[in-house]
Amino acid sequence: MSATDASLEGFYRRAGRIIPWCMGAALVLFVVGFYLGFFVCPIEARQGNSYRIIFIHIPSAWLAMSLYLLMAVCSIVGLLKNSRLAFILAQAMAPTGALMGFIALFSGAFWGRPTWGTYWVWDARLTSMLILFFLYLGFIALHAAIDDKRRADQAASVISIVGAVNVPIIYFSVRWWNTLHQGASITSRGSSIADIMLYTIFIMLAAGTIYGVGVVLSRARTMILERERRSDWTRRAAQEGTL
Repeated sequence: MSATDASLEGFYRRAGRIIPWCMGAALVLFVVGFYLGFFVCPIEARQGNSYRIIFIHIPSAWLAMSLYLLMAVCSIVGLLKNSRLAFILAQAMAPTGALMGFIALFSGAFWGRPTWGTYWVWDARLTSMLILFFLYLGFIALHAAIDDKRRADQAASVISIVGAVNVPIIYFSVRWWNTLHQGASITSRGSSIADIMLYTIFIMLAAGTIYGVGVVLSRARTMILERERRSDWTRRAAQEGTL
């Protein structure tokens, strides 16, 4: 067995043990966070109950941006070290990142309607977030359009690496430009929201992050089996019933 095959097999088996714990922890945290956010947290003085969408909106936006940066890092590692595992992880992150980007845009639109009086404006943050969503779709589409997995990995990596510059633009857009989108409520200097709201956001962030880890690992395992279906270790594992 080659070193690469051993690395993929080791990752496959370790990920299989981690995934159930991730999904279980994410479910518990999500239930707790959802209950606190929609049944315990007080009504906000200016926005009423409409603000509660932040407990979905913030974690999804955070996950969309974080996964894109991680995808770019994996792409760089894959190109520099010719690492199949790094390329697989980058590809595995894209669908979840795109889904989180869509949820962030969708939830933001419903939050914007009662707050701004419209579902959409070409605001700096909204526009840059929409660009991030399209970058995810471009990465997925380009990868699917090329049959040779090695060439597909290399070509799609260019999108993820170049597009990574958009992530800090999303984050700092409310500081750099005059924008309708509100500034950060949580900074290094403290928080401008009630403690129970802050704790609930952190719980939902943890739930989203752990869920993202579990889903990415699960998708990566599927991709490993697809790419390595002719290797000795996958055939042996299939015969032993340990896949």
